[in-house]
Amino acid sequence: MILMSGPCVIESYDNLAKIASMLEPIAKNPKIDFYFKSSFDKANRTSLDSYRGPGLQEGLKTLERIKKEFGYKLITDIHESHQAQALSEVVDVIQIPAFLCRQTDLIVAVAKSDKIINIKKGQFMNPKDMKHSVLKAIKTRGGSLANYEESKKYGIWLTERGSTFGYGNLVVDMRSLEIMREFAPVIFDATHSVQMPGAGDGKSGGDSRFVPSLSRAAAAVGVDGFFMETHFDPSIALSDGPNMIKTQELEKLVNQLLAIEEISK
Repeated sequence: MILMSGPCVIESYDNLAKIASMLEPIAKNPKIDFYFKSSFDKANRTSLDSYRGPGLQEGLKTLERIKKEFGYKLITDIHESHQAQALSEVVDVIQIPAFLCRQTDLIVAVAKSDKIINIKKGQFMNPKDMKHSVLKAIKTRGGSLANYEESKKYGIWLTERGSTFGYGNLVVDMRSLEIMREFAPVIFDATHSVQMPGAGDGKSGGDSRFVPSLSRAAAAVGVDGFFMETHFDPSIALSDGPNMIKTQELEKLVNQLLAIEEISK
């Protein structure tokens, strides 16, 4: 089971290392393919005054330090095409943010690297239309077909993170997991799926109570992995605190998901 987990944004090396240390029991589980996640820049914050992160150069230095100290594989977001080369020198998975899932130049720039590409489904997207984003990456890497095996071969994943439902709310249509899994390995983003965009008066809200139940449902449907942002104290997190799961509670949930996955097989 693929698991991508870590804090939403790099707050400081000390906080990052503390969370990375708390995740070691999960990362060492032989049943889990673990990737440590954190963003060097949150380029789509609601407010100009919100904390964005340390930036590309300092952020990559911090992530590389985590990689050397803990031995973790890394995933982080890309926002502009020119960042692809620098990211490919440090991280193992480059993530296309949901709002940018149709940006051709960005997908092509990442596909020219040799890194796994994780494309998040836009909150506004029909799941079947994500096939075209997958094809952009596959064709750049020399392929021509978008199906599960080809996407796996070329290192292209898709992530479900909920769909816009009215204003300030997201819902998860579990059918999208099956639809997208026809043409790519699928990750379920449990924490962003409970986000409430713009519900926090200049920032996004969320309701982390529903992370476990949605995760268990996705495991029962069948997915290739999970994306879960975590923090030792979400109440003080500088980004996405309301929808993050406490690091202290993550291992219990992960073990439940592994058990459901085993039963489903």
